[in-house]
Amino acid sequence: MARPRVLSGIQPTAESFHLGNFLGAVRQWVDMQETHDAFYFIADLHAITVNPSAAELRRRTRVSAAQLFGAGIDPERSTLFVQSQVREHAELAWILMCNTGMGEAARMTQFKDKSAKYGESSAGVGLFTYPILQAADILMYQADFVPVGGDQKQHLELTRDLAQRFNSRYGQTFTVPAPYILKEVEKIADLQDPLAKMSKSSSSPQGLLEVLEEPGPLRKKIMRAVTDTGSEVVADPENKPGVTNLLRIQSVLTGTPIPELEARYAGLGYGAFKKDVAEVVVDAFAPIRERTEKLLSDEAELDRMLAVGAERASAVARETMEQVRERVGFLPRR
Repeated sequence: MARPRVLSGIQPTAESFHLGNFLGAVRQWVDMQETHDAFYFIADLHAITVNPSAAELRRRTRVSAAQLFGAGIDPERSTLFVQSQVREHAELAWILMCNTGMGEAARMTQFKDKSAKYGESSAGVGLFTYPILQAADILMYQADFVPVGGDQKQHLELTRDLAQRFNSRYGQTFTVPAPYILKEVEKIADLQDPLAKMSKSSSSPQGLLEVLEEPGPLRKKIMRAVTDTGSEVVADPENKPGVTNLLRIQSVLTGTPIPELEARYAGLGYGAFKKDVAEVVVDAFAPIRERTEKLLSDEAELDRMLAVGAERASAVARETMEQVRERVGFLPRR
């Protein structure tokens, strides 16, 4: 029996993944390979909504791909590819735009948030329409499931609406995807502001734990993490958010329940606790960093691996687009 297909993507907008998106997405993608026909992509078309330089985009695309392979995405069990290398994405996005109302596109809250950040007058049209490109990404591969967090539920609802509308207007063409609710991961906070989420866009460099960071700087960041008054290592999100955040990090990376950690550090104070948290993070990231660096040292081989994924993805995309073009009424090229 065929395994259900799952599709997800990640934007190459940073030099390294950080602990929050590693736990919230990447680690769970690795697990999904066991149970699903997994399609994962580097969303470089989405990344140009913020106008990176060409050199920056190429570098970050390779770094993102290498990290995914380094974290355990297996090219034998998953299809990992670069979005722009499958040209059908842009074509399907245009067709779906022509079937999307201005009102429903304008209701996407992420556009409102991001245009407020960049300034509405300077926000590109791509920032407005990127949820429709996201719908094309999903529908292209007839995905049964899409991993979603809270900030993506609205976009998946738009995708489902567009699939159903297209199927109603032109005939059954697209699988209507269902949400794959990712395992609840404790919110990982900024090390310097434990009341804020760890985020590439808003955290200070000292507040982020980056997957590709060297052990020395990682240890320093954790030892300098904001804690709280007193010296008890106990989880208390309201009164001890800094200590609670470090307990969550250690718990999620080791699988040790927080009450067990609290008992372990009773009477020991923050110093020994922080030192152990630092070693846990270093041990978790070190093998990923080493594998990533090895892949990046041979760009030709990394590009070859991505080309294999793009060819596999393209075979599915070509089949989908043949149906879409015929049903929309485009003349075939003879």
